[in-house]
Amino acid sequence: MKMALRACLRTKPGLTGLLSQLSCSGHAAARRAPALVAQRSSSSTSQKIKVDFDQSSGVAVMHMQSPPVNSLSLEFLTDVCIALEKLEMDKSCRGLVVTSSQPKVFSAGLDILDMYGKSPEHCAEFWKAVQEMWLKFYGSNMITIAAVNGSSPAGGCLLSMTCDYRIMADNPRYSIGLNETKLGIVAPFWFKDTMVSTVGHRATEMALQLGLLYSPAEALKIGLVDQLVHEDQVLTTATETMTKWLAIPDHARQLTKSMMRKPTIDKLAANREADVNNFVKFITKDSIQKSLGMYLEMLKRRKA
Repeated sequence: MKMALRACLRTKPGLTGLLSQLSCSGHAAARRAPALVAQRSSSSTSQKIKVDFDQSSGVAVMHMQSPPVNSLSLEFLTDVCIALEKLEMDKSCRGLVVTSSQPKVFSAGLDILDMYGKSPEHCAEFWKAVQEMWLKFYGSNMITIAAVNGSSPAGGCLLSMTCDYRIMADNPRYSIGLNETKLGIVAPFWFKDTMVSTVGHRATEMALQLGLLYSPAEALKIGLVDQLVHEDQVLTTATETMTKWLAIPDHARQLTKSMMRKPTIDKLAANREADVNNFVKFITKDSIQKSLGMYLEMLKRRKA
């Protein structure tokens, strides 16, 4: 499974390879567009995720179903990356909607149990999986829409920001944001770069330093999400929105996406090993481990 994860980027180039691929022929991507014929839907399921792919529309829906809160564990991230790679390899798949099957939560973010009390080797493997997930989503050739149907802190917010468009349930009880500093953790540069590209420098500086979590209305105001709808309509709206994006010729949209995102992708790709080393050095510090342990104890008391 780990070998499959590490092979994700090598199997098929994402946006970083588009410029060289499409410069030879402006019609290359257009030839890959699916024929408008009726085909049956297909689905694949792992323990942590379920993917429904409608071949007639060219759109897949990825349901995160890792109870209780879709924590981004090493196993979960591996399953997600493998599923995404399979969709990327299917030339008839043009769009992906990401949503949650868990009530009231999109994703609670990185799994603390993969960072607390673990060996440096395990922490390194975990962080490589986090990097891989981001690289695959942020650099995907597909149209990606986040159907955020619940709270989405920390890594959950990062996942939603990798998508091209974000629709969130208009429920004031839900929140979204990168709140790492409240756990004593510093968001890495590529988390920061993703947020800067989404909401701008000043809003990101405030959000990251204070560990802010935004209500849906606040998130819409700063551009962290693009649209609010009733929570019963999140997935339906995402599907309807996808049709607008599908109307754009793939090659033109993909080249534009690459132009916007390639510098940020290249920055992490060139510094992956150093980023892993920095994470392991930081997360294994006694003070950080103590902070994570206190947070886990707090969660246990809440459940009790």
